[in-house]
Amino acid sequence: MRYLVGTSGWHYDHWRSRFYPKDIAKTQWLDYYAQFFSTVELNNSFYRLPSEKAFTSWREESPPNFVFAVKVSRLITHLKKLRNVAEALSNFWERARLLGDKLGPLLYQLPPNMHRNDKVLEEFLAILPPSHAHVFEFRHSSWFDPEVFRILNCYGAGFCVMDMVGITCPLVVTADFGYVRFHGASGLYWGCYSDEELQEWAKKIASLGQDLKTVYIYFNNDAEAYAVKNAITLRQLLMKEG
Repeated sequence: MRYLVGTSGWHYDHWRSRFYPKDIAKTQWLDYYAQFFSTVELNNSFYRLPSEKAFTSWREESPPNFVFAVKVSRLITHLKKLRNVAEALSNFWERARLLGDKLGPLLYQLPPNMHRNDKVLEEFLAILPPSHAHVFEFRHSSWFDPEVFRILNCYGAGFCVMDMVGITCPLVVTADFGYVRFHGASGLYWGCYSDEELQEWAKKIASLGQDLKTVYIYFNNDAEAYAVKNAITLRQLLMKEG
């Protein structure tokens, strides 16, 4: 079982000097990042579909065995809310698959105003490429229900365990992999997790991942480059957990 720990994105200007040396160009940031982490969660794909050239260059410029989890377009999750999305999904998939064997799970983050709808979820799951890993992050608590978990499990789709101020998320696994996102210790994308908090999370994640192939873990608290610091610490703690 592998723990793949990284950050949600790597191209942050405010990480210069906090993580990236001042004297390296932005075109070298991925190479520098990959010296510390073996995975990253692409989140700019949520706002705008990257070009074929971008996906291809990320694949070619990253080291062997590097893994990109990819956040799916908000056109699909937020604007259309999983309905009538066959064409948009096909377009997105055709781009993402250019990452080749470095493509990790596709992440579908649903909006906080989208309440539970089992029919919509199941119809959407039915059109996803079955050969690939898909994971869902629900921002409304109505989705935290055993029946929803059962539906995800039937399609082999993952449930994203998240830590976010203002919502309590269950520790659940619905696929043969786990997926965990940290959104900030004291606010959305803000706040540094203490070593004590991360130690508790290391225990939870180790228990969660006992029978899994891989657990993907990403820190989204990019402010002050806290994500980098927390990701490195949690990875070290997980290594001690075994």
